[in-house]
Amino acid sequence: MTIEKYILAAITTKPEKVAQGTGVFYCSDVSEMEVLATNLEAILDGIAHKISEDVYIIVKH
Repeated sequence: MTIEKYILAAITTKPEKVAQGTGVFYCSDVSEMEVLATNLEAILDGIAHKISEDVYIIVKH
């Protein structure tokens, strides 16, 4: 079995909405969260997915 998809990072403005177990980045507002998600998407060579108004995840496909 090979794992082909996995979460590289989570970005949030509400820490209580994200479980530990991956890299979690905390932001003070939505604007900062969107910029960080875009940057991490490029740096980590992943895809940013908006899970809710308060959470993005970066996934490796």
